[in-house]
Amino acid sequence: MKKVLLVKGGWDGHQPNEVADVFKVMLKDAGFITDISDNLEVFSDLDYLKSLDLIVPIWTMGAIKNELVHNVMEAVAGGTGLAGCHGGMCDAFRDSTEWQFMTGGQWVSHPGGDVVEYMVNITNNSSIITEGIKDFKIVSEQYYLHTDPCIEVLASTRFPSVVWYNSTNGFVDMPVLWTKRWGHGRVFYSSLGHHADVFDIKEAYATMKRGLLWAADGKRIAIENNLTADEFSNNKKMF
Repeated sequence: MKKVLLVKGGWDGHQPNEVADVFKVMLKDAGFITDISDNLEVFSDLDYLKSLDLIVPIWTMGAIKNELVHNVMEAVAGGTGLAGCHGGMCDAFRDSTEWQFMTGGQWVSHPGGDVVEYMVNITNNSSIITEGIKDFKIVSEQYYLHTDPCIEVLASTRFPSVVWYNSTNGFVDMPVLWTKRWGHGRVFYSSLGHHADVFDIKEAYATMKRGLLWAADGKRIAIENNLTADEFSNNKKMF
């Protein structure tokens, strides 16, 4: 059976316990064995991380030791999937540029707070994550992020919805759902999920569940093809 680690904590405003409960149900239905930790030190065991099919961070803000981030980076590079949502993954550790590089983006603002009505526009219907999903409306925080140019954008939202200092730049389309590769690992992110009830919206639930499963399946491919993180190792300065 496939194994997943949910790591929950950080700022309580993003309901890490409730979001973990939603993800646990998603993954249980797909046949996963689920481990749950409320301590970042779980990342200290690299062999354990490498044994997982998927790591799901649910940890807004806070701080993390560099060696723990490097262990996650190494495990994901070897095929372990990484997937998460909202601030739980892309506003997790603001001081860690390594984490931001791996995940593909970092939150910087949510103009209007958590009562903004906006559209999520599907931009890639060919992905199995968004196949059959149509554009949908949501009332929640609309995340403005700094993103990696190499991400594959699956859905976006248009800014500005609320007049603020950035409005004079005109309209921009901001990624909402994306995928990325980190070594042989698959990375998935959804900016939805300010509160757990966002996943009561069927499209938000479906894309999140599919994204989790897509990220986890990279481990199977790595094993079948004898792929490891070793090929990415070198002694040059990267950070």
